[in-house]
Amino acid sequence: MTGRRARTGRGWDASPPRAGDADGPPRPRRGRRGSSGGAFSPHADADAPGDADDWGAGGVPQEDADAPRGTGAPPRDEAELAREVCLRQLAVRPRTRAELAAALAKRGISEEVSAGVLDRYDEVGIIDDAAFARAWVSSRHAGRGLARRALANELRRRGVDGEVASEALDELDEETEAETARALVDRKLRTARGEPDAVFRRLVGMLARKGYPPGVAIRAVKDALAAQSAEAAEFADGIDADALADAEGDLTPDARPLD
Repeated sequence: MTGRRARTGRGWDASPPRAGDADGPPRPRRGRRGSSGGAFSPHADADAPGDADDWGAGGVPQEDADAPRGTGAPPRDEAELAREVCLRQLAVRPRTRAELAAALAKRGISEEVSAGVLDRYDEVGIIDDAAFARAWVSSRHAGRGLARRALANELRRRGVDGEVASEALDELDEETEAETARALVDRKLRTARGEPDAVFRRLVGMLARKGYPPGVAIRAVKDALAAQSAEAAEFADGIDADALADAEGDLTPDARPLD
């Protein structure tokens, strides 16, 4: 018949069935593991095992199949870890030997290893408590206006030896302390409000918290008030700095500085 292909005993003649013909062979499904010629699909089950070429027996990746079971990275050397801890600490700011020893102990480094690493750092000058103390005194006095007493407490809390701290503090003499105290009071007076007696007490307390002795604090505030105004000067004239200092005694038992 016209329009239809003749059939032979061998089945359909003419050209082979085209891909997609209903009667042709099924097309292989792509994107499924285990199917011949199929590529790995990103939409396949992420928890399913990979191709046989990628995985060894028992689900172990082929690249790991020859590695001994139960082995990981070798344990790190304790001294190497101690050095890394110290360098990270020193990258933030200079540290005393006591501060670094505390940091190592917190990380579980043994005392023997810690002492060996810190001794070596002492030898090469990476740790220098004397230089630390001098720099600390200079920086905290200039930046915060702290007096010797407050600075001594800060150095002690950081583990600096008492003799080393004293040598650093000797560079801050009484005259410099008095000048710094007066500068602090002058700056605070520019924004101070209230009656002269209340302002006087607040400013003396401020200096006390920064570690200034009672005599130095009282004199600095009295002189600053005397130069401020007639009313303040009249109040200051009635202050007996020496007697008041003796009566006040130690204004700051622990000399904690203001932050």
